[in-house]
Amino acid sequence: MAGSKEIRAKIKSVENTRKITRAMEMVAASKMRKAQERMRAARPYAEKIRQVAAHLAHANPEYKHPLLAKREDVKNVAVIVVTSDKGLCGGLNTNILRLVVNRMKEWEGEGKGISVCPIGNKGFGFMGRIGAEIKSHLVGLGDTPHVDKLIGAVKIMLDAYAAGEIDAIYLSYNGFINTMRQEPRMEQILPLSEEQLGEPSAPGHWDYIYEPDAKEVVDELLVRYIESLVYQAVTENMASEQSARMVAMKAASDNAKTVISDLKLVYNKARQAAITKEISEIVGGAAAV
Repeated sequence: MAGSKEIRAKIKSVENTRKITRAMEMVAASKMRKAQERMRAARPYAEKIRQVAAHLAHANPEYKHPLLAKREDVKNVAVIVVTSDKGLCGGLNTNILRLVVNRMKEWEGEGKGISVCPIGNKGFGFMGRIGAEIKSHLVGLGDTPHVDKLIGAVKIMLDAYAAGEIDAIYLSYNGFINTMRQEPRMEQILPLSEEQLGEPSAPGHWDYIYEPDAKEVVDELLVRYIESLVYQAVTENMASEQSARMVAMKAASDNAKTVISDLKLVYNKARQAAITKEISEIVGGAAAV
């Protein structure tokens, strides 16, 4: 059994760790509320631009945008992987990376080429370690993501798709369900399907007057639509990250409290044993005299 001094040092160390985890839990709770508000604020824009894109897709059938054209022979696929820049958020990044790796193995079995665009330091580091082909990447988004920071990495993927280097693009991220539950998701964002765009919000025939012309308007709108999908995925992942971190830090604090209680029990037993031994020695000495 360790001595009383060593046990006291362990108790002090665990108490210091518990102070850190409790502070991180409170910080994550504050950031989680802001991230959830940001995520909910982005949802109406994403839904409205989806409706507009659906209207234009149905209103102008004579012009088929390249992003809407389905490619029969898919030889090369790309994945935009959204992860966090920091750790200590439970199995959040592990779950999404496991999903991506499993799909990559399936594509490799089908003989397809694979490239990735990691958003977040954890995904970037992981893809580099497994030797994946990184087409573009983005790290250091901070606590507040901005669309203008995402445009560069997304545009590289769109340009590669338009050039025929990529036949399909998937988006992988952690969807926010509630504080205790985050769901890893993978969605195909290119080519856009009728199911993704959905039906127009109101029945009937839609027609527009385009300025300067239909091609330029539809081209720009669908690019903005893809960017909004990626931005929404990033906001969902950040809300999931802060929720997972808050839960993980709370569990760490609770475990530290349990460890402290167990160590105090061991310390009290060790101290009682030492006292009993000293009394026994005194009694034994007195009896010998």
